[in-house]
Amino acid sequence: MRAFVPLFCSITISFSQSGLDIAQKLDNKERPQSVFSRISMVLTNSKNKSRENVLISKSNNIGKNQIIWVLEPKADRGISFLRKEYENKDNEIRMWLPAFNKIRRINSNRMNDSFMGSDLSYEDLNSRVLSDNIYDRLNDELFNGIDCYVLNVTSKPELKSAYSKHILWVSKKNLTILKEQSFGKNDELKKVKIYSYKIVKNYELASKILVQDIQKNHKTEIYIDYISINTDVDSKLFRESSLKRIPRL
Repeated sequence: MRAFVPLFCSITISFSQSGLDIAQKLDNKERPQSVFSRISMVLTNSKNKSRENVLISKSNNIGKNQIIWVLEPKADRGISFLRKEYENKDNEIRMWLPAFNKIRRINSNRMNDSFMGSDLSYEDLNSRVLSDNIYDRLNDELFNGIDCYVLNVTSKPELKSAYSKHILWVSKKNLTILKEQSFGKNDELKKVKIYSYKIVKNYELASKILVQDIQKNHKTEIYIDYISINTDVDSKLFRESSLKRIPRL
């Protein structure tokens, strides 16, 4: 289930629909085939000190292939990530470290590690596979005045996730995820994500994501400064050699 590139549309789901029914509708929504974006991440720690990362991202195959290049801060410029999702084998994330002239694979036991010091983990970067979770519908609620379905998404044990469950607030009007709470293995609240959207060529795409790490009292504000969709992003781009070349906007 992807929260970053949902389609803007009006969908009515009757109360008889189950949590799985709603999750399937989320999973089946039309999405851009490719996305090219410039992203700013503002990281703020418990002492209210902030720093900013600036990234460029290219993806295709509805987000299953992605490269992220770091532009700022200057000390990190050139670090990049290649992420590839598969149906029949484990997803891959590879990291290019120009200072060491080395490409490293992010192993499955590191999926809970922080992405570039932010409150996103490597696991957070991957899409959720519908069959990896159990979906229960909770009582409907308002969020910021918007009528929402509320879903309890429980990770199956074989998933080996760092999270035990997620609770999602989903707009009834256009099926966008507005809020998400993520819980650790002991069912303690770990993270809260809040999503804002803008319309780009009939798609309602995330324009800002606030990620709060409740336990660390740390937050990351993600701003999508520039976005272009359904441009020609060649599948040949998504290989290790491309990690070393930062594209132009």
